[in-house]
Amino acid sequence: MFFASDNSGPVPQAILDTLAEANTGYTLGYGADTMMDEVRQRIRDLFEAPDAAVYLVATGTAANALALATLVEPFDTVFCAPVAHIEEDECNAPEFYTGGAKLTLTKGDDRMTAAELKAAIASQGNRGVHGPQRGAVSITQVTEMGNVYSLSALRVLCETSKAYGLPVHLDGARFANAIAALGCTPAEMTWKLGVDVAVFGGTKNGLMGVEAVVFFDPAKAWEFELRRKRGGHLFSKHRYLSAQMAGYLRDDLWLELAEKANANAALLLNGLQSAADIEIVNDVTANMIFFNAPRRLHQHLKANGAVYNAAAPIADGPSDEVIRGRLVCDWSIPEADIAQFLALL
Repeated sequence: MFFASDNSGPVPQAILDTLAEANTGYTLGYGADTMMDEVRQRIRDLFEAPDAAVYLVATGTAANALALATLVEPFDTVFCAPVAHIEEDECNAPEFYTGGAKLTLTKGDDRMTAAELKAAIASQGNRGVHGPQRGAVSITQVTEMGNVYSLSALRVLCETSKAYGLPVHLDGARFANAIAALGCTPAEMTWKLGVDVAVFGGTKNGLMGVEAVVFFDPAKAWEFELRRKRGGHLFSKHRYLSAQMAGYLRDDLWLELAEKANANAALLLNGLQSAADIEIVNDVTANMIFFNAPRRLHQHLKANGAVYNAAAPIADGPSDEVIRGRLVCDWSIPEADIAQFLALL
């Protein structure tokens, strides 16, 4: 009953097989391996973007921070939702890698609206040399609260950004889960809406550790290469990043894994909705469920082996105090574990 995170599960056998395939003989390093050629072409085909520049890094934080550093100047600001991953979970990495650019948070919740974004943009870049300049917009899809932006919502955000001449970065740590939820193509969720650079995440969807950074305008490619090297994220034995991503892309494994994860969450949600003392607080269309429940229920679940995250300590305090919990399903969660969890309610 392990629902702590989608980065906690095992690696699919197909990925291990591709790593074994790569682990023979000799090849060039630093991304010049032949398997990276395969990855680059597969991603270009998948995104319907024949000129896209494609790079691999080992973590989502590196992918986001390096991508943003390529888009903005040190004296700029990046606009994002108040619970964006770059704000909540990256230890100021974007500020560090950009050389000092700040983040300006929109008002509201995890899914920022065009009005909220416009207000945030209008609040900056109007103090001359004394304030930050408008730099870029960052959108997290799936959001940190497990919600999914609709294509129409993404389009309006991109249009708002472009009205101010700002590039758009898409944090796609759970990119595949969003695609599975929306039933669209990667192109329809990115450059066709106005996204300039997208992170095509793999680590939260079964991979050991690799994310693809996809620039739809190759004009930024060389700068990203320099920043990746300078930032310490250009792997010497790059073929082991390439192999993971190649296995992920072959036979649309990336989508199959995300569909499994989303289906597991839907099965879990179905049981939670009929349980007493539980309130679902997000729109569950991907693989994360946020819920409110009294402390006594959290204590009961944890005592019986359930592993998940709670927003407050559950060991001590009033038994009726409502505490938020987060359940995350990956591709590998057995249905028996879901049934066991639901039987405790």
